[in-house]
Amino acid sequence: MLSPLRLELLEIVRKQGYLRLDRPVRLASGAMSSDFIDAKKALAQWRDLRLACEAIHETVSNAGHSYDAVGGLTMGADALAVGVAAVADCGWFMVRKEPKKRGTNQLIEGLEIGLGHKVLLVDDVVTTGKSIFLALDVVRETGASVVAAVTLVDRGDNAAAEFARRGIDYYPMITYADFGIARVDPPAL
Repeated sequence: MLSPLRLELLEIVRKQGYLRLDRPVRLASGAMSSDFIDAKKALAQWRDLRLACEAIHETVSNAGHSYDAVGGLTMGADALAVGVAAVADCGWFMVRKEPKKRGTNQLIEGLEIGLGHKVLLVDDVVTTGKSIFLALDVVRETGASVVAAVTLVDRGDNAAAEFARRGIDYYPMITYADFGIARVDPPAL
């Protein structure tokens, strides 16, 4: 059962970020789907992004988690990380896909996280969870602890199973079932 905020979020994403295509397209995971969800487009207005971030904070807080930093892999996590940090009045960070090639060669931008930080990981749309798990590994290398992970939309069951295996509470705000679309499985190797 979705909370009122999550129900409103579902309608925002459905109206502003969902496309049913005539032909399947390749997703970042490599899987094919005719159901395309553009979370950045869906949340391009501040009021919609704020609602998503309030829903995320409400869900995680109601589950008993507290955190002092929020972030994930750029670019999917960027707007959500800053927005949730604003709602929760905490720090934000972004994990680069590769270290910066100049200056300090940093892999993490924004708040310098490390031992003692309680992190909430975020991402926009996941199929396999590859991006959020890459961010998880980088965050753990800093010594920070990941208290929970949240995605705006989960297109499959893979991320939930992997978070359970790793012992991290996981909260997709919207699932493929909520959306009424087919589950997307990772492509066969």
